[in-house]
Amino acid sequence: MSGDLRIEKVVTSGVFSLDGQDFDVDNNVWLIGDDDEVLVVDAAHQAKPIVDAVGSRRLLGVVSTHGHNDHIGAALEVAGDAPVYLHPDDRMLWDVVHPDHAPEPLHDGQTLEVAGTTVEVLHTPGHSPGAVCLYLPALNKLVSGDTLFHGGPGATGRSFSSFPTILDSIRTRLLALPGDTDVLTGHGDPTTIGAEAKDYDAWVARGH
Repeated sequence: MSGDLRIEKVVTSGVFSLDGQDFDVDNNVWLIGDDDEVLVVDAAHQAKPIVDAVGSRRLLGVVSTHGHNDHIGAALEVAGDAPVYLHPDDRMLWDVVHPDHAPEPLHDGQTLEVAGTTVEVLHTPGHSPGAVCLYLPALNKLVSGDTLFHGGPGATGRSFSSFPTILDSIRTRLLALPGDTDVLTGHGDPTTIGAEAKDYDAWVARGH
């Protein structure tokens, strides 16, 4: 390992499209690595700022937390010859954006190695069927995609989403993590598992 293992953020902007509606969004793109190698999580919108952030490092892969277009739009351009990973349950979303290129399957319990640390894949369906979070126990950090935000669960009022399912995913997979785990979200500000756990019952009562 060369240099310090770190997680860097690049913010890109563009349009999220689903169910015939378009939304202007800013996306957090996360880079996990050191001075020599890196994984990119959610190559959103414009490729250039992500490629610039990777720089001369060896890109081990692009990991997609789910298949919505705003999280995968630049995946192939950023990846080049490196693999792009996606849970198979989101393949129908992927195929809308990249119909001619099959991603590498990403499965619950799978581990990826980068810069001497382990990234654990947690399947957390609800926002989409194949949504995943990435847990880095050595860094005490969770990259949550659109499953958990500062303020609650990701949106579920669209196709292929389910509020009861995302609540179950958060309760069984994420709230089991240490409360001081930093949560690096797909949009907006970071949070912690403990900060969100205290509001879980309110989300259940809200019912949507």
